[in-house]
Amino acid sequence: MALASSHTPKQTKTRFTRSLNLFPLRQTAAGYDRQAFGGDTRAALNVALLAFPQGMAYAVIAGLPLSYGLFGSAIASIVGMYFAGSKFIVLGPTNATSVMVMSSFAALGIAGDQAVAYLPLLLVMVGGFLVVGAYLGVATLIQYISRSVITGYITAAAALIIANQIKKTLGFELGSNQSATTFFEVVGATFKRLDQTHLPSLGLSIATLLIFLAIRRFAPKLPNVAITLTLASVVAFLAQKIDPALQVSLMPRFNPAEWSPSLPNFGFGAFNLLLTPAMAIALLCVLEGNSIGKSLAAREGARLDSNQEMLSSGMANIACGLLSGMPASGSLTRSQLSANSGARTPLSSLYAGLIVLAGAILLSPLIEFIPSAALAVVVVLIGISLLNKHQLRMVTKSTRSDSITFYVTFLTGLIFALDFAIYIGAGCSIALFIKKVANPEIVEYTFDKEGKLGKHEPKKERGNLEVSIVHVEGELFFGAAELFRDQMRRVSDAENLKVVIMKLRNAHNLDATSCMALEELIKYMNERDRILLVSEARPDTMKILRNSGLVNVINTRNLFEDDESNPTLSTAKALKRAKEIIGDREAKVSIYAKDKR
Repeated sequence: MALASSHTPKQTKTRFTRSLNLFPLRQTAAGYDRQAFGGDTRAALNVALLAFPQGMAYAVIAGLPLSYGLFGSAIASIVGMYFAGSKFIVLGPTNATSVMVMSSFAALGIAGDQAVAYLPLLLVMVGGFLVVGAYLGVATLIQYISRSVITGYITAAAALIIANQIKKTLGFELGSNQSATTFFEVVGATFKRLDQTHLPSLGLSIATLLIFLAIRRFAPKLPNVAITLTLASVVAFLAQKIDPALQVSLMPRFNPAEWSPSLPNFGFGAFNLLLTPAMAIALLCVLEGNSIGKSLAAREGARLDSNQEMLSSGMANIACGLLSGMPASGSLTRSQLSANSGARTPLSSLYAGLIVLAGAILLSPLIEFIPSAALAVVVVLIGISLLNKHQLRMVTKSTRSDSITFYVTFLTGLIFALDFAIYIGAGCSIALFIKKVANPEIVEYTFDKEGKLGKHEPKKERGNLEVSIVHVEGELFFGAAELFRDQMRRVSDAENLKVVIMKLRNAHNLDATSCMALEELIKYMNERDRILLVSEARPDTMKILRNSGLVNVINTRNLFEDDESNPTLSTAKALKRAKEIIGDREAKVSIYAKDKR
């Protein structure tokens, strides 16, 4: 792959690797002002209103007491903030980690009080793996695991979440003698007990669904999960007053005074038992946090230190293990909400954690009035929200490799325990990477004063370019997608630049991850009034662009197919289009290509 930057040489040599900062909060506090405080507090309040009901829902998914979800949300946000290097990742319990705990414990035959006893050691092990991995720089290797793995795992997790909650929406449990741990087992056991459906619970579930849909339709900016649970509780209370026969099961009493620190049992047998699920949860935390953080950072044109965020997640998990919490990972919904609400610094996570903690203490008497069926409906809706049609299309339609990785991970997650699915998916992704591996070298070419194309000297200053022509040569799959996006973004950041022409004749093995990176790049450039033109797109490349839907994102006017009979025609058309964009005046043009050594 060959790309180039139109920055000054000093900017071009920016390094992405640096040592971990054990107390990055000092840098945040040094420049903290009233505007940052205002943005952080607004974001914190919105995040807390979502984190409170989500904490309860995730505890239900994991099969743990509600206190573990509520206090876990608060502890992860507060402790993780002290080690976070950015504002982009909000830590706490998530769908993915919660269902991993449930699936792993179920596969090991651990439930109830036994699960509570094993959980502290599990979380300390997860945190230890993350902290050690952060110091070893493991996070930088995660880019070689395709997003298709995460998409496959999350899709399987969503299916298991929904399957596990259906019985509660119908008002019955499977019973302690019923062993159902995988998706198909749970579905089969639920189907056999449909005759035990409790009609008042089913009616309340339908009412809860209608309330949620109405709020999302007519008041989408309100905290719909919290309002839905409140209104569903009122409906259940009034129905019971009208007719005692309409009584439904409620959540157990929650007393925050019963919360206490938890000390792990460091026995060799317990350590050996939990080793596999701990490693799987740690890997999941890195994959989930990286995917969320880098996507949000790219949207703002910022950089994310993955190893620093890995350290933050590790310390948060250790704290949750010692203080009766749940596994902490980057939350997609809360991270997006925080960014959209105007969070300015990592301190927004601290404020959100404190608000959740205060809510757990002050609102605890009201939790026992929440109907189990209503909370189950909310959990089902959260599971459904994990099914991202856009990403599913990309990972199943872009390339055969992505499709294989996705289906292998997804089907493994349905048939076996989810921690096993993570390992199988990651192994499949790495195997495909090794098959197609490439190590691109970036070499810059420019025109000299005599109009000849030659290698650009690093110390030589560039002119102000209005049009850049970029040769993309080599493997452009998920292992190179991040480098491709970042280098292309450097090109587009050049002062006075209007148009970038990207030549794809010698670019090979585009996949879903590189398509997502290209989509993020186009949005980034459009926000900065830059236009990307794509030329010399071969038939196989065009097929991938069409399958992924990127043809519409690029705009057909800005996409020029390769003509084998006339190799220069496509780029000539692109240059003509570039002149239409910038006007007929003479434009300074620079061409970049890959060293063919």
